[in-house]
Amino acid sequence: MDLAQFYAGKRVLVTGHTGFKGSWLSIWLQRMGAVVCGIAREPATEKDNYALSHIGPKLDADITADIRNGHLIKEIITEWKPDIIFHLAAQPLVRLSYDFPLDTFETNVIGTINIMEAMRVTPSVRVGVMITTDKCYENREQMQGYREDDPLGGYDPYSASKGAAEIAIASWRRSFFNPDRWEEHGVSLASVRAGNVIGGGDWAKDRILPDCIRALEAGRAVEIRSPKAVRPWQHVLEPLSGYLLLAQRMWEQPKDYCEAWNFGPDSQGVATVWDVAQEVIADYGRGKLKDASNPNDPHEAQLLTLNIEKARKRLQWRPRLTLKESIGMTVDWYRRYADEDVYQLCAEQIETYLKH
Repeated sequence: MDLAQFYAGKRVLVTGHTGFKGSWLSIWLQRMGAVVCGIAREPATEKDNYALSHIGPKLDADITADIRNGHLIKEIITEWKPDIIFHLAAQPLVRLSYDFPLDTFETNVIGTINIMEAMRVTPSVRVGVMITTDKCYENREQMQGYREDDPLGGYDPYSASKGAAEIAIASWRRSFFNPDRWEEHGVSLASVRAGNVIGGGDWAKDRILPDCIRALEAGRAVEIRSPKAVRPWQHVLEPLSGYLLLAQRMWEQPKDYCEAWNFGPDSQGVATVWDVAQEVIADYGRGKLKDASNPNDPHEAQLLTLNIEKARKRLQWRPRLTLKESIGMTVDWYRRYADEDVYQLCAEQIETYLKH
């Protein structure tokens, strides 16, 4: 059964649907015929993909709520009775976590626990896919990609909060959603970790693609804070395809896939920030780069890669796009969004992706 057949008619709840990845996932699910409920704070800007695509009114429920409010979240989820939950709501920025460490931990750890606690008292829920990040690993600045069983950790508050969220997810899976007792609780719970995700509609501060586009639109040089930092780059549709496939497998074989999973690019998708920015400028057709590195800036990891062999072998999942194609699709979105129907633009890019 393909993804569209599987999700047609399924009741799917997406937390963080106003965010970058959440908006793309909501559009994809809605186009496959899923009954979609979104729970999130208001979008950060009027130019976010959620706002420009007008996906909210197309969903079956578009709810403004803070996942830190456990009582409200439990009330919404038990009333809405989803079959599948994709939990993406988070404070997702490293540099912002230095300014708001408490908010970061409350959102990323307590918010995640609130979702799992709501799952415990909602009999309809059969699958929970909890989205964290590749930064949940204890970063040793090594060339070897991190595997799902490598130690968790985090230097900055954001990374540490995601490592802590992973520990909480593993605890709830052992304590309340243990696969050995699946017949009693009926829930399959997994966590997923993706690399640096790019794509249209992301306007977050201190991310390289939005930083590039803002500078290019304003006619300024693109300032690069960490030109030599190495990351695993992937288009937003790559990890989302992994999340969707994993949830289907968990539904079909609930005891066999409820664990942690990496979804990253091939080795050719690992590149420096500077190289990615150069490709953006080449695709955009104008602009220049400026090294704005500052040794006094807050610490950020310089080298981070993922090992995706587990997803390749057990899920038969693979990245479909090269890094050049990923950047090309992203820049294409930003070149067109001001003059076109953004929902249709996203739908077109999803169809293009599926043909690869």
